[in-house]
Amino acid sequence: MANEQLKHSTSQFSQIFHVFFLLIGFSIGMAVSLNLKSFSSFNIQLPNFSFPSSPSTTLVFVRQQQPPPALSSPPPLQPPSPSVDFYEMNNFFEVNVEPPLMHRMSDDEVFWRASMVPMIKEFPYERVPKIAFMFLIKGSLPLAPLWEMFFKGHEHLFSIYVHTHPLYNVSSSLPPNSVFYGRRIPSQAVQWGRPSMIDAERRLLANALLDFSNERFILLSETCIPLYNFTTIYNYLINSQYTFVSSYDDPRKIGRGRYNPRMFPIVSIADWRKGSQWFEVDRTVAIEIISDTTYYPIFREHCGPPCYMDEHYIPTLVNIVLPERNSNQTVTWVDWSKNGPHPGRFGRREISLELLNRVRFSFNCSYNDGKNDTVSLCFLFARKFMPDSLQPLLKIWPSLLQGLI
Repeated sequence: MANEQLKHSTSQFSQIFHVFFLLIGFSIGMAVSLNLKSFSSFNIQLPNFSFPSSPSTTLVFVRQQQPPPALSSPPPLQPPSPSVDFYEMNNFFEVNVEPPLMHRMSDDEVFWRASMVPMIKEFPYERVPKIAFMFLIKGSLPLAPLWEMFFKGHEHLFSIYVHTHPLYNVSSSLPPNSVFYGRRIPSQAVQWGRPSMIDAERRLLANALLDFSNERFILLSETCIPLYNFTTIYNYLINSQYTFVSSYDDPRKIGRGRYNPRMFPIVSIADWRKGSQWFEVDRTVAIEIISDTTYYPIFREHCGPPCYMDEHYIPTLVNIVLPERNSNQTVTWVDWSKNGPHPGRFGRREISLELLNRVRFSFNCSYNDGKNDTVSLCFLFARKFMPDSLQPLLKIWPSLLQGLI
């Protein structure tokens, strides 16, 4: 009896085993059949290989002649991420081509790009050095017509960069042929006396450094005016052996009194300097400013009101890293003769030829250690000229330049 039950169980198990393998074989067959159909639906082009034939075997490849299936529309292209966008690599390495102003680089990305320094000093093309005029403004440029007269005829010797509120379109109030039209760089909101002011200055420098033709960099505001014609200012800056960053040790409360001991030992009280925000630098100093990762974080963390970064960071940085390249003076005049935290302002009623000549010729300065006597100027620009000063300035301008090179 037990033997019969065992035989019966073995028979049932054998049947199940055969059915199981039959199902597996059927499934494999179906899969192979479907794959072959899918494979045969493509128009595959094979290279022309030749194989040695044997007496018993000949391999033949047959190209299918049926038309290829219709392709579905490709998915829409997605904009590249900022880390990939930069601007096109071929544009970046075209050293004799001005880079585009608008891009999607972050500050870190543009600073990194701008910090590159060629190891070969000689340029592989005919390079005409340019001056980068960097305008840090709040909104519009009310004195733009005066600057248009200043720049006219010298287009190959300058570049213009404008930093303003990111929501303000500077070009909307300018004609398309203006030298300022389309010259805004990617900008961010700026607060007076805050680190964002230095961020904007470094952003201007970095974008200007991308153009290898830019040799000198001057920071200006919407209230600035030139005191001489373009040729005089160009020659003065291009031929200077030094940069023009106001940097001095001020023992008063508004100088040393703003030093935060928490900056020590990275920045000591002996390093601490005060100066004008409105600087002029060459490429070497500009690269030091935008590539600084040692002193900038210290200032950002420990220089808050009554300490103002725009009056201390760059003067102190230059004093620490490149003091020998700096003249310790500014080329932008402003009137501090009146008591108060802000300089004097000039409107329509204050404008006269006498005022401007007094600014141009009433000061004594050293230029290139006195070795070059071809020019003897102190200030090239002046600040705090209000919008209503434009018309009297335009009338004075021809007389202002009379007799100058």
